[in-house]
Amino acid sequence: MGILYLVRHGQASFGANDYDVLSSTGREQSVRLGEYFKYKGVSFDAALTGSLNRQIQTFAGICQGMDTTLDALSWPGLNEYDSEAVIASVHPHKLEKANAPEMYRHHFRLLKDGLAQWMAGVVSPHGMPSYTDFVAGVTSALDHVRTSYDGNVLIVSSGGPISTAVGQVLNTSPEATIELNMGIRNSSVTEFAFTPKRHRLVTYNTLPHLDAPEYAKWVTYA
Repeated sequence: MGILYLVRHGQASFGANDYDVLSSTGREQSVRLGEYFKYKGVSFDAALTGSLNRQIQTFAGICQGMDTTLDALSWPGLNEYDSEAVIASVHPHKLEKANAPEMYRHHFRLLKDGLAQWMAGVVSPHGMPSYTDFVAGVTSALDHVRTSYDGNVLIVSSGGPISTAVGQVLNTSPEATIELNMGIRNSSVTEFAFTPKRHRLVTYNTLPHLDAPEYAKWVTYA
């Protein structure tokens, strides 16, 4: 039996011109997670990441904190959905940059509505795969892990693919999968135990590396 560690990327640059770059906090979260893995004696036989900058940068930070070099297999099926395209599919007018609590809440209400309609096949966000194909990209990574390895494997991805992976393992409803997605934290760790036949959820959305008062301000969601 192996253990698959699914890590959400560190804090990205929400509201900036380029979201797909780790913030300074995101870099600190990533390195700190690597330091935690090193302290716990966790090493990895293999690693996979999506091809997004924030995922690759998070993986690099983890390796820095572990003081190790590890090659990661690039797996585009682990890339996040395009939240702007999802929102645009249900709200044709471009949103202003969120700079107040109500604007953030409005953004995420639209995102949840768009995700629900995308998952149901009602809308087709521009430039995105169908939800069926998105799920296939995630499950192909899970299948690769369980059929190729039997030790510790690291996946660095995003909230959408990780919540989708959990949803597939637990057979949750689309609504529950969306709720899992909305609550996932930056640099959080989700663990699956796996055999050649199946994956089993062990933990979800944990932050053991930030479980100390001095790291309280490092807990982020966007």
